[in-house]
Amino acid sequence: MLDLLHEDHEQLDRLCARATTEPKASDVLVAMLARHLSAEEQYLYPAIHSVLPEGPEIAERELAADAELLVALRRLHATPADQAALHSVTERVRAHTRRTDGEVFPALRERCTDTELVRLGNRVEIARSAAPTRPHPGTPSTPPLNKVVDPAIGVVDKVMDALSRRTTWEEDL
Repeated sequence: MLDLLHEDHEQLDRLCARATTEPKASDVLVAMLARHLSAEEQYLYPAIHSVLPEGPEIAERELAADAELLVALRRLHATPADQAALHSVTERVRAHTRRTDGEVFPALRERCTDTELVRLGNRVEIARSAAPTRPHPGTPSTPPLNKVVDPAIGVVDKVMDALSRRTTWEEDL
């Protein structure tokens, strides 16, 4: 799980840079980040909450930061050429990456077995594939409701993406 999410962070960083010069990269950034946050809210934060001694506080902090990021992401989605919106999302993504890669992931590696992390990684992959591709700040952000609502919204988002021919994967740019 941690390796998958770290790879997402690297891809998000690349997309933030590309979005400054490639308009279609903003669509991919929005979709990628929406999928990433959905998967973290479904599996990473519950793991943090249950495994780390300070886990409940960390999970709450990250959920609050995600809520703010989703609002900024919604603004970017509505106005992809808005450099201020892109800057806001970029700064929030970088802060998120610093916190999770630098503090949270090492603590989880110490406390979780490889088997647990692989099992969670499999679930993260499934969650990402079913997740929404647009920001939905008003939806539930904690299990069990987000595990039901996010895939349902994801289906609607994917239909809208197909109808509008919206690019949502970096490799399609």
